[in-house]
Amino acid sequence: MERSLETQVSGAVDAWLRWLPRWEPSTHRGRVAPCRRCFGSPVLSAAGLGSDVPHAVQHGLSTRIKAIVDQAVALYTSLNLPMLQAELDQQAARNRARSYRPAEGLEPEYEGLPMDPDPVAGAPFLFTISGLAQEVDAEVPALPALTDAAKAALRQEVGLADDYANLIGREVCAILLHHRLRIQAAVTRYVEPQVDALLAELSQSLDAPFDPGMPPFPTPGPDA
Repeated sequence: MERSLETQVSGAVDAWLRWLPRWEPSTHRGRVAPCRRCFGSPVLSAAGLGSDVPHAVQHGLSTRIKAIVDQAVALYTSLNLPMLQAELDQQAARNRARSYRPAEGLEPEYEGLPMDPDPVAGAPFLFTISGLAQEVDAEVPALPALTDAAKAALRQEVGLADDYANLIGREVCAILLHHRLRIQAAVTRYVEPQVDALLAELSQSLDAPFDPGMPPFPTPGPDA
């Protein structure tokens, strides 16, 4: 029997709560571009994860919830939207033909994130993961072209799928409201102490930018 939406959302939150104690703040350089999945997400708003929560913490939950919405839309599509389903099946077959698929099989905490770090001026990459994936993708034959009538029908079905995704998304957000207390309690227990420790370390480095063993600067004399 298919699990109810409430059960799926509760399971996703449970999985995120089991992962959260393993989270640690990143020490590498942050990204310039915001995450399109998390920035302004109504799912995160419903869960009570505001902009003051580190992105990695947000992403782990938003990706799990997105998987629930995607699964519901996939089922709706398979039952009601034959043209869109056929197009998705062809695209899936094309993807399986690729020999290199670096974005597949990732843990929810990493799914949907850029595969390569941001470039650094004057230090070009010898190669990038996304570039290798594009090279392999170019070797796979393109999907057959659609007629104008087929394109119009497909656009209509895509619109219906989007409407259904929005409907499921609103239901999911309503369900998440019931989990806000335990989500926020977990953030308070596991995330905030680590963020506070980072801020304290940063403030100490700003207050004492030099080696503690170094003598202070000499005081300028009256003739200086």
